[in-house]
Amino acid sequence: MQAIKRTKVIDVLRRTDYGATVNVKGWVRTRRGSKSVNFIALNDGSTIQNVQIVADVERFDEETLKQITTGACLSVNGELVKSPGAGQASEIQATEIEVLGTCGADFPMQKKGQTFEFMRQNAHMRLRTNTFGAVFRIRHNMAIAIHKYFHEHGFFYFHTPIITASDCEGAGQMFQVTTKNLYDLRKTDDGKIDYSDDFFGKQTSLTVSGQLEGELGATALGAIYTFGPTFRAENSNTPRHLAEFWMIEPEVAFNDITDNMDLAEDFIKYCVQWALDNCQDDLAFLNKMVDHSLLERLHFVVEHDFVRLTYTEGIRILEEAVKGGRKFEFPIYWGADLASEHERYLVEEHFKRPVILTDYPKEIKAFYMKMNDDGKTVRAMDVLFPQIGEIIGGSEREENYDKLMTRIEELHIPMKDMWWYLDTRRFGTCPHAGFGLGFERLILFVTGMQNIRDVIPFPRTPKSAEF
Repeated sequence: MQAIKRTKVIDVLRRTDYGATVNVKGWVRTRRGSKSVNFIALNDGSTIQNVQIVADVERFDEETLKQITTGACLSVNGELVKSPGAGQASEIQATEIEVLGTCGADFPMQKKGQTFEFMRQNAHMRLRTNTFGAVFRIRHNMAIAIHKYFHEHGFFYFHTPIITASDCEGAGQMFQVTTKNLYDLRKTDDGKIDYSDDFFGKQTSLTVSGQLEGELGATALGAIYTFGPTFRAENSNTPRHLAEFWMIEPEVAFNDITDNMDLAEDFIKYCVQWALDNCQDDLAFLNKMVDHSLLERLHFVVEHDFVRLTYTEGIRILEEAVKGGRKFEFPIYWGADLASEHERYLVEEHFKRPVILTDYPKEIKAFYMKMNDDGKTVRAMDVLFPQIGEIIGGSEREENYDKLMTRIEELHIPMKDMWWYLDTRRFGTCPHAGFGLGFERLILFVTGMQNIRDVIPFPRTPKSAEF
């Protein structure tokens, strides 16, 4: 086969220099045709669009054509020509075809539609489908948008540790990291595991959040953001939870809760607009095949201000809804941690706009959040989105050492390994605020997918760590 430099499908579809000789490589989506001509849809992952390969049967031996099945990998040389058919401007008249990899009839991602559950069981192959190609190209674009936004706004990308001895949320649902022989654990006199001979000499786990270390960065560099994997050993088999996911956590010195809300709204609108500007083909496909209201919802978010109200006002609205006959699965009362159904009611039915809820009861929020003057609520904020519910959670942090210690003691949080965190309040403390955005929740919203396991390549969930 003649050696010609490969052109990506996305680039070949933009070309109009008809008559040029080109090479494309990719995987067969479909093959159809007659005794005289075959039409092969080829895709290399660079775009949702396929390039059509036109192969005159008389030019190719029968054995080569038999090997061109759905999923087979080809290298094609040919002439770029204007397409007479609708749907594409150009196609390739094949002169040479090399089958780089054959694909048997047992290929799990055949043309016929499969359920998302079936595709999760074949996550190593689902990446080759149109749907998942679109999702993961959008995921890439969202990562680019995040870095671009923070860089343009003077933030520094700050790498926090993945292995940690601290539990940021105080929930204890952490994956342990150890080099100890689990079949022969040495214990102390009081029956506890002796970690003195472990790699770090103490009990360590995978991080649930980079926030605490992020606060250290913010109180030195002014404004930082983290973007990395986090881990929760939560036994939650829901469409919104993963055991391993990615988190974006900006932290800003001298910001208060209002600044924090402004940043969250501006940031998430920027990301959604980036998708609209840079992922048109993939979004159009998902809007057609997965969620017919996707594009309308994305435009709606960037074009409207977010509603801001207190948790107490939100509870009042929900209680009025119950009095009016609205039924919820979970009870609603002041002090309750809102369920997704409550959050979505506020967003989708009552306000019909994204909502930022603030001033939550201290009992349902983390120890580091700044107390309000009422002594009952803290300066927390959650950004609530249609279909998703909570997409961002954050707060103004408690910068006063004595107040923070009082809260730690109230909650009986073991702080023996947290002296470094408390030092930020002892040495030049300052007001600061930040939030966390679960990356996969953002991708769920931007793609219209219904299950969080379908927006990360290889989902980690209870009893599932395949691939």
